[in-house]
Amino acid sequence: MTMETLPKVPEVDEKSPEAKDLLPSQTASSLCISSRSESVWTTTPRSNWEIYRKPIVTMSVGGAILLFGVVITCLAYTLELSGKSLSILKMVGPGFLSLGLMMLVCGLVWVPIIKKKQKHRQKSNFLRSLKSFFLTR
Repeated sequence: MTMETLPKVPEVDEKSPEAKDLLPSQTASSLCISSRSESVWTTTPRSNWEIYRKPIVTMSVGGAILLFGVVITCLAYTLELSGKSLSILKMVGPGFLSLGLMMLVCGLVWVPIIKKKQKHRQKSNFLRSLKSFFLTR
């Protein structure tokens, strides 16, 4: 049995030319700009609608799809239809039921996650302001 050798860590002189061109400040600013999540350094307050818009839309769409699935499923079992359309309704109805329920539950779970994240962010901002207050004196 032979053991594989680990690749050698490149020295400072051996790094790629792209790595030499990037300065730490440029890298940090480009990462913050390109990230999809909200930056830690932004101080602009967001309204509740901006914060909870996506979960509310997800719950609304999920509830509408769930209701549509209930209606289709009820129609499939109450109407006297021919064989092919009845089998299609019996397949599509539960599909819409499950999709709507899944979206509704995802939206309902998303709200407490956002609340916890907001509380953590407020605590982090408070601790950061305390730290800067004591370090500047």
